[in-house]
Amino acid sequence: MTTATRTTIAELASQLRPALLRLTRLVRIQRVDMSVTLTQLSAMGTLRKSGPMSAGELAACERVQPPSMTKVIANLEERGLVRREVHPTDRRQAVIEITAAGDALLESERRSRDAWLSRQLATLSTEERALIQRAIPIMEKLAEQQK
Repeated sequence: MTTATRTTIAELASQLRPALLRLTRLVRIQRVDMSVTLTQLSAMGTLRKSGPMSAGELAACERVQPPSMTKVIANLEERGLVRREVHPTDRRQAVIEITAAGDALLESERRSRDAWLSRQLATLSTEERALIQRAIPIMEKLAEQQK
């Protein structure tokens, strides 16, 4: 890779990063229930996507310390959004799973954010929306790399 190419890539990164951060922030604030934190929503989303798991596994998935996850789980459990079940092979452990109420909250949050983003996309031209559509697989590829 040439120096000019590295400079062009660095410039692109410098332009893309703040735009992504602003858009992500705007999407995140389109909330239904502000009493549930983004960390709590993320933990429920992980449980929804990956299925029941121990508190330690959930902490690792969410990249937080186990004591922090214990507090998140306790709050969600108190609200009836997750529940603890006895581990099927190790009765000393608990498995955390999302409840129907937690699933409904996640769905409500998703609908709210999708509706907001749909309104924003509707303000763009057909060509601009097509360009975004073509960029989605590229952005997903970047997100999957996690380097």
